[in-house]
Amino acid sequence: MAAKECCRHHMGLVLILCAFVLIGCDVAECLNGSGDHNATTPAAGNHDHVWPGLKFGWRIAVGSIVGFLGAAFGSVGGVGGGGIFVPMLTLIIGFDAKSSTALSKCMITGASVATVYYNLKRRHPSLDLPIIDYDLALLIQPMLVLGISIGVGLNVLFAYWMITILLIVLFLITSTRAFLTGIETWKKETINKKEAAKPPQPQRAGIDDAEGSLPEDVTNAAQLEIKDHKRQKVPFLENVHWKEFGLLCGVWISILSIQIAKSYTTRCLVFYWLLDLSQFPIAGIVTAYEAVGLYKGQKAITSKGDAGRELNMYQLVLYCTSGLVAGIVGGLLGLGGGFIMGPVFLELGIPPQVSSATATFVMVFSSSMSVIEYYLLKRFPIPYALYLTAVTTVAALVGQHIVRKAIDILGRASLIIFILALTIFTSAIFLGGIGLSKMVEKIQHKEYMGFESMCHM
Repeated sequence: MAAKECCRHHMGLVLILCAFVLIGCDVAECLNGSGDHNATTPAAGNHDHVWPGLKFGWRIAVGSIVGFLGAAFGSVGGVGGGGIFVPMLTLIIGFDAKSSTALSKCMITGASVATVYYNLKRRHPSLDLPIIDYDLALLIQPMLVLGISIGVGLNVLFAYWMITILLIVLFLITSTRAFLTGIETWKKETINKKEAAKPPQPQRAGIDDAEGSLPEDVTNAAQLEIKDHKRQKVPFLENVHWKEFGLLCGVWISILSIQIAKSYTTRCLVFYWLLDLSQFPIAGIVTAYEAVGLYKGQKAITSKGDAGRELNMYQLVLYCTSGLVAGIVGGLLGLGGGFIMGPVFLELGIPPQVSSATATFVMVFSSSMSVIEYYLLKRFPIPYALYLTAVTTVAALVGQHIVRKAIDILGRASLIIFILALTIFTSAIFLGGIGLSKMVEKIQHKEYMGFESMCHM
């Protein structure tokens, strides 16, 4: 009964939020007089953004459905859904590419915040721990944010066809690896279910004490499993590690301040590069603090159990490098790092539920940072941002609830891995298709397709 009351309470709040946003959007539309789908609104800088008017029609309806499904699947897989949002905003609703990227960050932030809120009440699937691994997040997040900054710079430098080929190859590899990992996990789950279904072996006369103690151990394990099942949901304050969370917020505020200062500084001046380089010590110090603690055994990647307490230097370098590479690729392709972090976490042996929850938690910091920067640059229309963010917020809560129930009923956490693989593969098709079509168009018009200058945007 309590769960039903809580669910009704949350859904009521969501409906009120949606109604408020829609009313606000209608008022904004009247004030702005934007009813034409092809309306073009000038924005900051030299680029004219194409911002369709927020008027209900088939484009809004279809876009909302696609955005809802993308957020539901993306939040479960821990990848955000940007690979689905950007094509939807461009091809269906009709935004220009830059505005689509900015709005997709708003949608990812809404879905990520809703998912983190949902996960803050849940526990680790097999250990009495939060489902979010804060030590893993603290090790990865500074490198991820630093990598995004590097990737954005490379995005200006690299030609469009290079980015498109990298996106297609990378997404196909990661989706394939995730799918194969899902199959392996499915097979292990099948074996475990068969073992659990076997009737207990009767004791034979004359067995020794060691053998006789086995049924008692099995009973204790079953009791522990029941106890853990009862603690699947706890007050969210119990699931927050405030020290690690404070450090993550400190990194977020520091690098966000640097990014804002860079946006008001002329590119390629000495002061600009000094600001850019100041991100390295901030991210490096926090990551080194966490890595040293893990190396000395003072901390642990608790989601891996005992294996997370014995990390060597090679493993720590691999973790940090994975976060940096995920950020660089995310910044280069204009997507969240979840498309890389999710499969990497699975490869490193993190349970699927923890992998998804931790990747989404880290993604909140990177996506929200982008939203603030885009807002200051006036890169997206606020009514659209509010409406689409509300859609993805509801979608994330619904997706999490349905999939968690399915996992509890079927006993197969591999569902998360298959959803992750499907989301990445779908994104590869959509984004790759758009990229290839633009490449062909550039070739036909004989446009320049080489490297660009980092001092000009």
